[in-house]
Amino acid sequence: MTRFSIFKAAFKIAPIYITFPILFLVSLSSVSVAQYEIGQYSVARMWNEALLNAIRDDFARPTVHARNLFHTSAVMYDAWAIYDPVAEPYLLGSPDCPFIGPLPVIQTSLEDARNEAISHAAFRLMSHRFQSAPSALESLGFFESLMEHLGYDARAFWPNSAAPVSNSAQFGQIDYTQSPAALGSYIADCMIQRGLEDGSNEANNYINTFYEPVNPPLNPLMRGNPTLQNPTRWQPLELERFIDQSGIGIDSGAPPFLGAEWGQVAPFALSPDDLKIFERDGQRYPVYHDPGVPPYITATGTGQLIEEYLWNFALVAAWSSHLDPDDGVMIDISPASFGNLSSSDLPKNVQEYRNFYNFVDGGDSSQGHAVNPKTGLPYEANMVLRGDYTRVLAEFWADGPDSETPPGHWFTVLNYVSDQASLQKRIAGSGPVLSDLEWDVKAYFTLGGAMHDSAVAAWGIKGWYDYIRPISALRAMADRGQSTDPTKANYSPTGIPLAKGLIEVVEVGDPLAANDFQNIGKIKLRAWRGPGFMRSPILDTAGVDWILSDYWWPYQRPTFVTPPFAGYVSGHSTFSRAAAEVLTLITGDPFFPDGVGEFIAPKGDFLVFEEGPSTDIVLQWATYRDASDQTSLSRIWGGIHPPIDDIPGRLIGEQIGIDAFAFARQYFNP
Repeated sequence: MTRFSIFKAAFKIAPIYITFPILFLVSLSSVSVAQYEIGQYSVARMWNEALLNAIRDDFARPTVHARNLFHTSAVMYDAWAIYDPVAEPYLLGSPDCPFIGPLPVIQTSLEDARNEAISHAAFRLMSHRFQSAPSALESLGFFESLMEHLGYDARAFWPNSAAPVSNSAQFGQIDYTQSPAALGSYIADCMIQRGLEDGSNEANNYINTFYEPVNPPLNPLMRGNPTLQNPTRWQPLELERFIDQSGIGIDSGAPPFLGAEWGQVAPFALSPDDLKIFERDGQRYPVYHDPGVPPYITATGTGQLIEEYLWNFALVAAWSSHLDPDDGVMIDISPASFGNLSSSDLPKNVQEYRNFYNFVDGGDSSQGHAVNPKTGLPYEANMVLRGDYTRVLAEFWADGPDSETPPGHWFTVLNYVSDQASLQKRIAGSGPVLSDLEWDVKAYFTLGGAMHDSAVAAWGIKGWYDYIRPISALRAMADRGQSTDPTKANYSPTGIPLAKGLIEVVEVGDPLAANDFQNIGKIKLRAWRGPGFMRSPILDTAGVDWILSDYWWPYQRPTFVTPPFAGYVSGHSTFSRAAAEVLTLITGDPFFPDGVGEFIAPKGDFLVFEEGPSTDIVLQWATYRDASDQTSLSRIWGGIHPPIDDIPGRLIGEQIGIDAFAFARQYFNP
């Protein structure tokens, strides 16, 4: 049985879609490159695309793949930099990777030597990292086919065995002076060894060694949230079958917290000055860029900023009402109306969130851009149904089935930007125009470091603060009652705030009251009705209506519901803002080339959670930061994060991106 696939970048240059031109055949025994035009892209770009495709076929682990993207980018950069008279390698020559020279003799040309070293470095590291992936046969087979297509011997340093790198008798014993291929393989071996000692617990498949959840699991198919014990801490979800965001099924009951101890992983540019060490249950939790304690409540009703806790999660329920194109609400999603927020425009404290986010209508306080600076003309309006926009947004940035996960998503953005004819490939927008190869290795190295640091920082915070997700918080709040009217019998100071037309109490005569009136006094939400209201997500939409809060559901599949790790802070917000800063700094321009970036979600052929959109939707961004901010909002509409998870992630990501660029640039010009 065979199938055909094609690498596709996620973006387009209007009016032509960009596709990465490698067509490959997957069978049960082999993967072969059937088409590739040598010279159209740099060898680093080819290996980056191969890595992104392998990530799409692996388990959805943002932390692990941020690390894979960084480590692969780093070995490719080193294999390039060691041949440069100015640049300094990152790993090669360090105590972890001794190098005293000499360089291998160049047999043909400097370009050929670099391509050979880069390919062997990427191939060896990626083959090691994906040897146990669910699609290892296809991924490793494709890596070999790409090597063969480029004219290299994939088994040059595994002469007697097809064993994985980590099991090779030659691991760490390569004479790097004999050839560029040997040098690349040696660099990869150094990174493999460093990865086994960097705190990620790679040798044991990255599992947690001590973290345990304090709350028993929630079965989202049951009513309410009766098992929650601590209304601030993360709660696992008990599913009959869990299918992760890559579409891979796992029969595990309640998936464990992914990356609860990731703050222990060695970073790229994170500074010890930004590090705090916390302790709980005798265990250490390193936290970089500590955002402080989020609003919380205790089981007894005490806490910190209780009203803000309630408002944050109530907003998630309110925005769920926007997921219906049948409501007829039209909005302009062009850069003329959205974006153009600076860091100073973000809320300074939790109380200011109420003025930043629009509780009733959705979105934030951004005003858009007056003109496209590249053309000098105003951006044209892009009027769409809000219900289509919010659903496309939630799914596009959710990085669902067949996705490269959030850090990889930003590599597709980088590749899209690099493909624009109007982009001048100068670091920080100045200096000489770089070759495609030099641009790619430097850009990947910088973005990879930022994505890796984002994972270390965000998941360090997640592991320590262990903050609750909306599905757990909203159901539990509504179980306690409402916190608006103390004269009603269902009043609770830690219940859900009421909002006319969005969050109300079931009264006598309400269709939700039930024949035996058992639901009178319960909370109802005007929200997306959930996957239970569709026979087929390919053909049906769930729509928005009044539902009992007991059954509130994020805009997600019934086999996924919510990512299996704590909410605070948002990984999407952290990754995206860090990436936006890197792209701004490395290109020397906050704007996309030509002043706009676009993605088309075709009518009826994009959504996965339900049918849609009802018409073609063109997402547009003027700046990289605009795209990042849109990512953050998408997670609220998707029911995954409240605002309190978002803003700290944006601020932390911004600093991470700035620091990663400055740190990487030291290697470019030491």
